[in-house]
Amino acid sequence: MPSPQSIEYLSVICLEKMGRYCNVGPDYQNIGPTGHEATSRPIVREVGVSASHESSSSCSFLYLRYAISDCPRQREMMMHSRIRSFAGNIKCAARIFCSSSATSPAVPSQFPQTLAGLRARLAEESPSLSDFIALKSDSAYSVEVGTKKKPLPKPKWMKEAIPGGEKYVQIKKKLRELKLHTVCEEARCPNLGECWSGGETGTATATIMILGDTCTRGCRFCNVKTSRTPPPPDPDEPTNVAEAIASWGLDYVVITSVDRDDLPDQGSSHFTETVQKLKALKPNMLIEALVPDFRGDADCVEKVAKSGLDVFAHNIETVEELQNVVRDHRANFKQSLDVLMMAKEYAPVGTLTKTSIMLGCGETPDQVVKTMEKVRAAGIDVMTLGQYMRPSKRHMPVSEYVTPEAFNKYQTLGMEMGFRYVASGPMVRSSYKAGEFYIKSMIESDRAASPSKLTFS
Repeated sequence: MPSPQSIEYLSVICLEKMGRYCNVGPDYQNIGPTGHEATSRPIVREVGVSASHESSSSCSFLYLRYAISDCPRQREMMMHSRIRSFAGNIKCAARIFCSSSATSPAVPSQFPQTLAGLRARLAEESPSLSDFIALKSDSAYSVEVGTKKKPLPKPKWMKEAIPGGEKYVQIKKKLRELKLHTVCEEARCPNLGECWSGGETGTATATIMILGDTCTRGCRFCNVKTSRTPPPPDPDEPTNVAEAIASWGLDYVVITSVDRDDLPDQGSSHFTETVQKLKALKPNMLIEALVPDFRGDADCVEKVAKSGLDVFAHNIETVEELQNVVRDHRANFKQSLDVLMMAKEYAPVGTLTKTSIMLGCGETPDQVVKTMEKVRAAGIDVMTLGQYMRPSKRHMPVSEYVTPEAFNKYQTLGMEMGFRYVASGPMVRSSYKAGEFYIKSMIESDRAASPSKLTFS
C-alpha cells in the first residue's frame, strides 16, 4: 500500500492487442512492452497490473496503476492535474471503443474482392501488353471514360441557317435602342432570321416579350432568367413597344411575356395596354398574344381576350403526363386548358385560339395523340408541334429527335381531328411564321364574313 504522503492514481484502461501497452506517466512518453518498467522518470513506479479478457473479442485490457511518491507537494499537484486530464481523455475513448468492439463483430474488408473484380474486368475489356505492342505506328487505341450521359447528336434536319438580311438588322438595331426584349433571342429560336426577314412568304413577324426579361417561374426547358422578385414593369413599355412595332413594317406580331406571379393582376393590365396602343397605331396589323396562365384567374383572361387581339395563344408545352417534369409546379395541363376555353368564351367572334407542344421530352406517340384530342375537344382552333431544343447544359436534356415524317403524320392527324390549322415540324415554334401566314388568311376570311362582330373594347 502506498504511504499517506503518496497520491495513488488509476490512470488508464489501455487496449492491448500485440502484447504492448502504454505505460503512461506525467511526461506522456513512457512506452514499453508489457512487464517492463518505465525508466524515463524516476518518480514514477509501477504499483500493480491486472488483466481481464473479453470473450466477445480477442483484446486484453490492462488495468495499470501508478503511484507517485517521494515528491514535493507542488510537483505532486502539478503531475496530478496533468495525469488526470490525460487519463480521463483516454478512459472515455477506450470505453467507447470497448463498447463497440463487444457488440459489433468485425467485418472483413471487401476491398480485396472489389479490387480483384476490377482487375478481372480490366483484363477482360482492355488489350493485353502484347496486343498494345503489336499496334502499328499509325494506329490509335482509345477508351471511353466518364459516367456522364452524352447528349444526343443533332440530326441533319435540325441544322439552321445563320440569321441575316436587311430587315433582320433593322429590327435588331431598333430593339437595342428601345431596350426591348424578344423571346426569339431569349429562347434562342432557330427561326429568328427567317421570321424577322419575312422568308419565302414575305410576311415578316417578330415576337416581343413584355413585362421585363425575368420570369417568376423556372420551367426546365426555358432559357429566360428567373427570380422570385423581378424588377417592376416599365410603365413606358406599352408605348415603346407599340411605337417600335409600328415603325418596323411588320404584318404579324406576337406579344408574349414572362410569368409575373409577383404582380396583383399577373401583368394582365400591362398586356392589355400594349395591345390597345399598338392597335391604335396600326389597326390592320394582326396581333397574337401569347399569354401565361395568369394562375387561372378568369378576370385576367377576360381582360386580355377583349383587348383587341386577333389570336389568343397559351402553350400547354408538353403532353399531360409530363407536365410536372417539364413545367414549373405552378402550371398544369387542366389550368392551361381552362385558360384557353375561357378565352374562347370571352373573346369577340372571329378571335382564334392557339396552343403549342414540344416533342422530344420523353413522350410517347399515344400520349401526343391523346393530348391533341383533348385540346381539340376544348375547342382550340390552331395547334403547333415542334422539336424541343436544349438551350444549355443546365436545362432538361433532349430525349429524342422526332423525325420529319413523324411530324407530318401528326399534322395530318390534327387536321382530321378538326383543327383549323396545324403546324408540325422539327423547326416549328409556337409563333412560327409559316403558321402565321395561314392564320392571317383565316382571320381575313372571318372578318369578311362577319365584320360587325369583330369589335374590341
